[in-house]
Amino acid sequence: MKEGITAATAEAPAPAVPDVVLFARALAFAAHAHCDQRRKGARAEPYVNHVAEVAALVAEATDGADMVAVVAALLHDTLEDTDTTQDQLAAAFGPAVAATVAEVSDDKTLSKAERKRLQIEHAPHVSPSAKLVKLADKISNLRSLKSSPPNGWPRKRISDYIDWSILVVDGLRGVNPTLERQFDAAVREARAAAAAALG
Repeated sequence: MKEGITAATAEAPAPAVPDVVLFARALAFAAHAHCDQRRKGARAEPYVNHVAEVAALVAEATDGADMVAVVAALLHDTLEDTDTTQDQLAAAFGPAVAATVAEVSDDKTLSKAERKRLQIEHAPHVSPSAKLVKLADKISNLRSLKSSPPNGWPRKRISDYIDWSILVVDGLRGVNPTLERQFDAAVREARAAAAAALG
C-alpha cells in the first residue's frame, strides 16, 4: 500500500454530499482519468467499462451499504494506472475512499512478480472495503478472460493468471459470500472457455 492515509486511521467522513452525487462524481473522475486507456482483451473495450463493472458488483453484493467501497471501486485503478495522487482522491472523495484505493493499488516501482506476490501476502490484512473492491476486481478480470482474452496469451499464461487470482482471493474470503460465489463461478467459466478456445 502506498504511503499516506491508511484505511485504519482514516476516520474523517467523505464529503457531505448525497451518495448518488458522490457516485456520479467518481464515475466522471474515473472516465476522465482513464479516457485514453483500453482493456487488454481482444475487444479493446474502454477501460471505464471495467471500473463500472467492479463498482456494480460491489454495490449489488452489499445492497449499496458500503458507499466507500462502491466509490473506491470506480477509482480503484486511478493511483496505479494514471497520474492521480492519493491527496487528490482524498480532497475530492474523502480520506476513507482514498485510503481504500491506496490499499488495492500496486507499487509500480516493483517488479511484476513482486507485485503479484505482495497482493497474495497483503490480501488477508486489508480493510473490509478494500477486500470487496479487490474481490470484485478479480471477478471482472476473470470474466474478461472468458469473453475477451488478450491477444497472444497462451493457455499457460491464462491458467497461471487464474491460479494466482485464486491465491489472492483465498486471503479475501469471509468478506462477502455473494462475491465469493461469483468469483468461484468466474474461475470455472474462465477455465472452461480457455480449454475450449485453446484445445
